[in-house]
Amino acid sequence: MIRRPMLVKFAVFIVVAGLASLSAHAIALEPPKGAVILVVSGNVGQANVGDEAHFDKAMLEALAQHETITHTPWYDGAVSFSGPLGRAILEAAGAEGRSMRVVALNEYASTIPVSDFENYDVIFAMQANGQALRVRDQGPLFVIYPFDQHPELLNEEILMRSVWQVARIDVE
Repeated sequence: MIRRPMLVKFAVFIVVAGLASLSAHAIALEPPKGAVILVVSGNVGQANVGDEAHFDKAMLEALAQHETITHTPWYDGAVSFSGPLGRAILEAAGAEGRSMRVVALNEYASTIPVSDFENYDVIFAMQANGQALRVRDQGPLFVIYPFDQHPELLNEEILMRSVWQVARIDVE
């Protein structure tokens, strides 16, 4: 005969295990349907192509979006940049690490600490002033820090992390 407390514990275990299984499937990263514009590799827990997380434009647009209005050395005046938060991309890929190597189409690369994404609303801008960023406009993705909100970020070290034409993130 099974005791009632033991039966309750078993039932709770079954429910928790079932919910964990469902939530793991609910957050699975679907394969891209369109042209891939970003590949996240390295310490990735939600791969959708081999051991990497590939994102098309629609997938990036489905992530938490943010707008930053800021001055940069690359544009005249304040510009409204919008795109997914860096931390949203890492979360979607199930990426864990202390730093990431962000690589541009031309192979320029910069190492960015993950803490930048935790401490600031750093975005991978897809638009500037409401217009899609094309390759000739530093697109399709441009790492933008909130310089006007945090003037201490406007320094050479952070400017070197502001990679444009981002194609790949290698999480270390």
